[in-house]
Amino acid sequence: MTRRGVTIIEIIVVIAIIAMLLGLTSLTLSGVRSAGRNVSCLNNLRQMSIGARQYALQYNYFPPAIRYERRNGGLIRLTWDWVTTFDGQVIDSGALWQFTDNPGEIHQCPEYEGPSNFNGDPFTGYNYNTSYLGGEAPFPQVGWNLFRPGIPSSTCTRTSTCVVFGDGGWLNGANKFMRAPENPESMPWSLVYSGGQAFRHRGSTNVAYIDGHVGHVSRPWEGIHATDSLLSAFMDYPDNGFLSNDDRAYKPR
Repeated sequence: MTRRGVTIIEIIVVIAIIAMLLGLTSLTLSGVRSAGRNVSCLNNLRQMSIGARQYALQYNYFPPAIRYERRNGGLIRLTWDWVTTFDGQVIDSGALWQFTDNPGEIHQCPEYEGPSNFNGDPFTGYNYNTSYLGGEAPFPQVGWNLFRPGIPSSTCTRTSTCVVFGDGGWLNGANKFMRAPENPESMPWSLVYSGGQAFRHRGSTNVAYIDGHVGHVSRPWEGIHATDSLLSAFMDYPDNGFLSNDDRAYKPR
C-alpha cells in the first residue's frame, strides 16, 4: 500500500488555519483585557463621584476645582486632586482624597497612557465638571474672597443626569477641568475646547453622575460654538468631544 505524503498546499492551508485561530485568540484576549480596563475605569469614577457627593454633603459645596494660595513666598495651586507648586512639585493631596478609598489608584484611568495633566501630577486621565460644580479662582487671584464657588449641593435637582467626572481629553493628552460647550464662565473658547472628554474606551467615554451611578457616552459632540480651528487645534475632534451639544449634560439644575 502506497502512503501519500503531505502536499505543500495542505501545509499552507494548515498554517493559514493556525494563523487565523491565533489571530482570533489574540483579538479575544485583547477584548477581555479592554473590557477589564473599562470596568476598572467605571469603578474609579463611581468612587470619585461618591467622594465628591460626601464632600458636598459636609461642606454644602462641591470640592473646589482650582484655587491659588501663597505659601513661603511662592504661589501654589490647589486642585481637586493635588496641591502643587508651579514648577511641578507635589505638596499635598487634594480635597477629594479624604472621601475616597485607595485614592492613589482611582485617579488614573487604566486605558490612558500619556502626559500628566499638570507638571508633576503623578496621576492623570480624569476631569471634573468645573463649569457648574467645582468652584475655581481665576489665575493668579489669591484668596477665598476671589473664589468662584460651585453650586450648593442642596440646589442640585438633576442628580441622575448631571455629570461630575469623566475621561478627560484634548489635543495634547488628558485634562482635569471639564468644560461645558456653552461657556457659562468668562474664559476664552480655546480653554473651553481644551476641556473635552476622551472617547478612548472603544469609541465611548466613561462618566459618573452626581447620584453616584456611572455610564458611558458613545457620541462625541462638537458643541454649538464649534469652529474648524477649535475642533482641530484644541479639542482634536472626534477622538475627543463634548457630552452634549449644549450644556444639558453638565447642568445640575
